[in-house]
Amino acid sequence: MKILFAGDITGRAGMEKAQQDLGRLKRQYGADIVIVNGENAAERNGITEKQFRDLRFAGADVVTLGNHAWANQEIYNFIDREDAIIRPVNYPAGTPGRGYTIVDMGRVQVAVVNLLGNVYVSTLPSPFTMIDALLDELKQQGVRHIIIDFHAEATSEKIAFAHYIDGRVSAVLGTHTHVQTADACVLPKGTAYISDVGMTGAIHSVLGVKTELSIRQFITQIPVRFQHAEGDTRLCAVVVELDDKTGLAKSITPVQV
Repeated sequence: MKILFAGDITGRAGMEKAQQDLGRLKRQYGADIVIVNGENAAERNGITEKQFRDLRFAGADVVTLGNHAWANQEIYNFIDREDAIIRPVNYPAGTPGRGYTIVDMGRVQVAVVNLLGNVYVSTLPSPFTMIDALLDELKQQGVRHIIIDFHAEATSEKIAFAHYIDGRVSAVLGTHTHVQTADACVLPKGTAYISDVGMTGAIHSVLGVKTELSIRQFITQIPVRFQHAEGDTRLCAVVVELDDKTGLAKSITPVQV
């Protein structure tokens, strides 16, 4: 089984790139499931219902979110009725939406989990203290293929977490920092890992934001209302190949288009 996971879809440029290339990449790599992080799709971050449906039409089986999950108010209109969009699972009980979803592939079931880190990004319950119970719940349902979108700032937190659950999940794929890292590997016990999958959006930008706006904020130290950049685009992703019997990873391959 192969999983194609595309990193943070950012702004209109990222949406257009995803719509252009997701289907082709799915065919090129023979991916069985396509997952994308869509929490930056809308102009002021978050995601609209139309963008969610556009990503689904483009080939995404699951759309994950992160710390900007609630940035666009439209999310409250559809997150409770759509199984294919998930917000971080470490939000407290009663939060709209769901933290994981299970995709039934017939021969196997694949769980996709969204987690938010703590360091510099949130004060939610620690992913370390809650993941054991969640994995027990999934194992009781017979799910062996488990993909985690770990939306976190600090590489140390991501790496430590991946080693903590190495061999218990299929992959820990980092998102949020928008720059594809050079550490893709299969950990010793069989979990695929990368600190950050990277961004899908404008190449000549500061993490997807117009360069002049980001530079202005650094120079003046005065908050600036960011706007997403346009122009030439890049799609960053990884392809993870899994063993159908164990759910563990055979390989992880970074992709840039």
